[in-house]
Amino acid sequence: MHIGELAPPAGAKKKPKRVGRGMGSGHGKTSGRGMKGQNARTSVRPGFEGGQTPLYRRLRKRRGLSKSSRNIGLFRRSYAEVNVGRLQTSFDVGAEVTPEVLRERGIVRKLDDGLRVLGEGELNKALTVRAHHFTAAARAKIEAAGGTAEVL
Repeated sequence: MHIGELAPPAGAKKKPKRVGRGMGSGHGKTSGRGMKGQNARTSVRPGFEGGQTPLYRRLRKRRGLSKSSRNIGLFRRSYAEVNVGRLQTSFDVGAEVTPEVLRERGIVRKLDDGLRVLGEGELNKALTVRAHHFTAAARAKIEAAGGTAEVL
């Protein structure tokens, strides 16, 4: 294969809509703006809501990149999550499961505010699991298998 033979897949390249190029094009005369009215003219700026206070002025002025500046709740935590079914397949009997071990093995990508263990799947190995939060189902399954669930 040569560089001149490379081509994008079919449908990846699309020509832009050409408006105002005659009635035969299907986008002539009013160019897709309809008949008369404010939106048919050039006077409407982006964000204008017809005189109503626009959205960008109704919202609070939250600036920056911190967690509090994002509208996700001021004290909301973001946990890395793992199901007990994944622990079943990834660890041997009697193993100690910590957030750092899960991070090294690539089971969780990044530990934001900690590790949360969820109850999806089956577990029949006795494991010592240390995490920042356990759901009730996860704790029950770990203890039923003979393991321990320790909160960090």
